[in-house]
This record gives sequence, structure tokens and C-alpha cells, in this order.
Amino acid sequence: MADRPRLGRRELVGGAAAAAAGTLAGCRRVRPDDARTAPAMAAVRHLAGVIGPRPGTAPSYFRAADWVTARFGRLGWQVDRQRFPVPGGLSWGEPVDAGDSLNVIAHRGDVRAGAPWLAVGAHLDTVPQSPGAEDNASGIGVLLAVAQAVTWRRTRLPVVLIAFGAEEPRGPTDDDHHYGSRAYVDQLTPEQRRSLRGMVSLDRVGVGDAVVIGSAEDADPLRDELVAAAERAGAPYVVESGQRSSDHWSFVRDGLPGVRLGSTPYAGYHSPGDVVPVVDPRQLERAARVVVSWL
Repeated sequence: MADRPRLGRRELVGGAAAAAAGTLAGCRRVRPDDARTAPAMAAVRHLAGVIGPRPGTAPSYFRAADWVTARFGRLGWQVDRQRFPVPGGLSWGEPVDAGDSLNVIAHRGDVRAGAPWLAVGAHLDTVPQSPGAEDNASGIGVLLAVAQAVTWRRTRLPVVLIAFGAEEPRGPTDDDHHYGSRAYVDQLTPEQRRSLRGMVSLDRVGVGDAVVIGSAEDADPLRDELVAAAERAGAPYVVESGQRSSDHWSFVRDGLPGVRLGSTPYAGYHSPGDVVPVVDPRQLERAARVVVSWL
């Protein structure tokens, strides 16, 4: 990707260059109906049902990151991996070790210096005691559904898809979580910051019967864009303000546009009960349709 974020230790994983901008020019624009639930549910089943709990510095997290990297690659996306240090601490009452985590960053080689671009992200890690079906295999699942939907389809602007590491808290303050998204934002160049038109965080998007569209402030132009996207997609939605508890907040607190999709309460939150049957494929489809409509 031309003028990618300046990342820490990066590993270029590869991916089909055929999906770059020149080839996409002849493709039709992506539509909400291009979104499918199969890749989303496959992610939920594998991440929560096979890998299980995956704190951001644990070996299980890196197995999950390898799996997501491979899924992006099979869909023809080029993938970078950004490593960053994470401190130890307490995550939802359980000790977690210090160490490295990583972000998985997928793109199609079409982001250009100074040109507008979009970002969609979801955190891949969990608290230690939870298999994390809803929190947040659901978000990763929708991220992969979006990746599939826009393969061989044009978006209105180039898009970068990010699976963030170490989002879950390791202490009580605002600086004790969202490590992966903060590392990503910290490495953006001034030019990339100026040209980012919006970031959407997918966080707990598989429960409920309406897509929650949340912003940090009461008035938010990007939230308005997502509301319009939901209406175009025919997806029921609710609007929330005061949302700072997901990776979009790392962007917003740094002066960049960001909103969150998701956050409907559910009984299994941060517990061993956050298992695959908690997630509703119909809600995953609604969330994917909203994101694709926005793109």
C-alpha cells in the first residue's frame, strides 16, 4: 500500500495484487446485498468455538491473528502486521501478562498519499475468562464479511480493514485499554490523519434486533453518515451518544472521525457464557449491510 501508516515491526504477509485500484476501476460499486453472513459466522465459530479465550498477549491471540491474516489473504487482500508492546495488569479481575500484541491490517493497495480514505476495525482479543463470541468474534466476523463483499467491488473511497489487538482493559483508566488502536493511530502520518474521512469500530454486533450506532458526542457528522447508510440498507438502528468504550475512541480522542457499531447488552458479557449460540446471524447481516452501504 502506498504511504501506509508508519508501523512498528511489520511483517508483509502478501495477498493478491489483482485487487488493487487499477483492476477495481472496471468493477461495479459494492451494494448492501453483497454482504453475506457465512464468513461472519465462520469467524465466530472458529474464534470462540475453537480458539476460545484470547487475551492480547497470549499465544491463543497469535493463533487467532494468524487465522484472520490467512482469511484476508484468501480474499485477495494485502496484509501487514503491526507489533506493539502491551503492559501486564488486571483484565476484568484476571491477571494478564505483559508482552507484544499485534494488529492485522488489510488493504487493496489503493490508498494514496493525501487522498481520502476510510477505515473499519474490530478488536480480536478477549478478556481471559471469555471465549468472546459476541465480544468480539462478532465484530471480526462482520469485518471479514465486509472484506468478502468488497472483493472485486468498488468502494467510494479506498478502505483499510484492521483487526486490533489488546483492546480489552488491563487497568482502571482510559489509558489502560485500546492499546492496538492507539498504536495504529500513533503511527499515522500527518497527511494520513488529514485525509482520513472516517473510522467505524465493530464491537459486539451480533446481539439484538437493531444496529446500535454510537458516537462520543451528541452531534457527530460521521454518525449521521452511518444513520443514512443504515436507512439505505434497510437495517433497523438506534443511536447512542457518549460512546467511548471501543477502538473508535482512540481516533476521536486524537481529533479523528470515529463511531462505533454495537453495544447491545447481553447476559454473557465478559464471562464463560459468551459462546457461539449467543450470536444471531441476522444481526451480523444487519451490521455488515450498514458498513457496506457506508463504503
